Amino acid sequence: QGCTQKYIVKNYFYYYLFKFSAALGEEIFYITFLPFTYWNIDHSVSRRMIIVWSIVMYIGQVSKDILKWPRPLSPPVVKLEVRTNAEYGMPSTHAMAATAISFSFFIATMNQYKYPLELGLVAAFAFSTLVCLSRLYTGMHTVLDVIGGALISAVLLVLLYPAWDTIDHLLLTSPFCPLFSIVVPLVLCYNYPKLDYYSPTRGDTTTILGAAAGATVGFWLNNQYAASAGPEKSVQPGFPLITSTMVFVLARFFVGILVVLLTRWLMKSVVLAVLGYRYKFPMGDLAARRRLEVEVPYKFVTYSCVGFTATVIVPLLHELLGLL
Repeated sequence: QGCTQKYIVKNYFYYYLFKFSAALGEEIFYITFLPFTYWNIDHSVSRRMIIVWSIVMYIGQVSKDILKWPRPLSPPVVKLEVRTNAEYGMPSTHAMAATAISFSFFIATMNQYKYPLELGLVAAFAFSTLVCLSRLYTGMHTVLDVIGGALISAVLLVLLYPAWDTIDHLLLTSPFCPLFSIVVPLVLCYNYPKLDYYSPTRGDTTTILGAAAGATVGFWLNNQYAASAGPEKSVQPGFPLITSTMVFVLARFFVGILVVLLTRWLMKSVVLAVLGYRYKFPMGDLAARRRLEVEVPYKFVTYSCVGFTATVIVPLLHELLGLL
C-alpha cells in the first residue's frame, strides 16, 4: 500500500529528525549498533541487549497480529512510510525496541563503567522518546500504540532483569544451547499467527529471531572454544573514546560491517537460489518469497548466518588483522 496523501514539508528540521529517529527502530540500526557494541564496548552488554531485544520484539510482533488494531486512518493523518503500512498498529514495536535497547544498555553498563547515572538515564529516555515521537510524526501509530509499546517493553524489562544473568549463563555454558537456540526460534516462526493477507510482521520476526539465534550460537561457541565471554576476562576494549583510539574503533566497525553485509548478500542469494530450485520460482518472484515455506527458511538462514558471522567470524578477523 502506498501513501494515501501527498504532503509538503514545511519544517525540514523536524522532518529529518523524525525520519532519522524512525530508522533507529529498524534493521539499519540493529545491524550496526548491536555488532558495534559487541566489537567495541562489551560482550556481556551486547549479549544482554540481544536477549532482551529478541524476546521483546517477538512478543510485540505477535501481539500486533493477535490484537489486529488498525493503524491511524489516512486521511486525516499523512503517512510518511509505505512498507510497514500493511502491519497492524498496537503495540508500536519501534517504541518497544527503542525502550528495550536503550534501557537494557543503561542497566547493563551502569554497574560496569563509571559515568554519571543521571546522564545515562537521560540518554536512554531521550533515545526512546525520539523513536516514539517519530512514530506519531510519520503517521504510523496512535499515541495509544506508542504508550502501549513502551509500557509493555518496560514491564518485560522488569520481569527479565532478575533472570538475565541466569539466562546469559545458561546460554554460554549449557550443552543444549545451540540446539535450543535454533529449534525454538524456528518453531516460533513456523507457528506464527496467520493473517488473511500478507504482512511483513512474520518476515521481520523471522529476521530478528534468526539473527538472535545465530548470535547466541556464536556466544556459546566463543565461550566453549575461545577466551571466556565474561566481562572480566573477554578481549574487549571497554568504552572506545576512553580506552581505545578512534582509529581502531572505526577500523573494527567498518571491517566488521563490511563482512556482515557481504554475508547477508551472499547467504540471501544462495538460499533463495536453492529454494527457487526446490519450489520452482524465479528469484525475483516477490509473491513466492512471501510464502511460508520460502520466507521463513530464507530469512532465518540468512540472518542466523549474519548473527554468527558478527559474533565469531568478525572477531577472528579482527584478531588476524591486529585490530584488538
